[in-house]
Amino acid sequence: MADSGATTRSYQEEGHAIHARDVHFDFSSVPMHYIPGEVLATHVTNVMHLVLPEGERAMASCLAEALPLIEDERLREEVAGFIGQESMHASSHEGARTHLQSIGLDVESYVAKVGWLVDRVLGDHGLTGRAKQEWLKERLGLFAGMEHFTAVIGEWLLESQVLEDLGMHPTMLDLVRWHGAEEVEHRSVVFDAYLHVDGGYARRVRTGLLASGLLLPLFVVSTAYLYRKDPSPAKGRSWARQFVSATARGVIPNFVTFVTEMPRYLRPSFHPSQLGPMDNALRYLAHSPAARA
Repeated sequence: MADSGATTRSYQEEGHAIHARDVHFDFSSVPMHYIPGEVLATHVTNVMHLVLPEGERAMASCLAEALPLIEDERLREEVAGFIGQESMHASSHEGARTHLQSIGLDVESYVAKVGWLVDRVLGDHGLTGRAKQEWLKERLGLFAGMEHFTAVIGEWLLESQVLEDLGMHPTMLDLVRWHGAEEVEHRSVVFDAYLHVDGGYARRVRTGLLASGLLLPLFVVSTAYLYRKDPSPAKGRSWARQFVSATARGVIPNFVTFVTEMPRYLRPSFHPSQLGPMDNALRYLAHSPAARA
């Protein structure tokens, strides 16, 4: 049952059904550096589609736990669709992870450690009663904050032409754009679930700031790890120099986004639908090679 903080807030839906899409990706021809000449940018992209899904798995579990508390039928449908999409993300990225592991990039051990950490930090911890309810609200607030950033990055993936211009392998380009498009499509679901179950502004501020503070170091540490594990002798010595260059040229999202987006997210009147039209996302999802396959 939603508490009094949620009774003054109505569910805001964006007018279309969210559902999992049956997609197929063929990774057999994907090279280690699938963005030609961009080793660091390749590994930043690896973080987005190999490491972050561990958090998405925990998010889906949290929403499944919250589902019995959601009384709005439309929102229940959105949450169920969201859970289905996240499950498809996990299985699709598993194929990429297995392929990269097979050609020499040790990703399994690191992803397993991240998965263990996510479970320890963001699991349900076996709580009961009021403690269980409060921890559920806290996790929903954290995941709502994280989803804001994944939606912003999803928009960047859809609108940026530079990856295509650089000759990014078409399978990987489709993978990250399909994922990014679905992040934009379901950008409001976790936020609306949080509003329904709790909706407290103070908690949203606290968890939003914490989400930003967690994601930024995760990106940096994970990128550095994957770069170090890259077995290619021609990868270069300085990942930091490549990071600066890739950011300046727009080959990767600007990481200051984790700071500059917070004022928008923390506005009391903010809702994810204010990020703008999702036309690009829906158009891409209608024509994605993997979805059409």
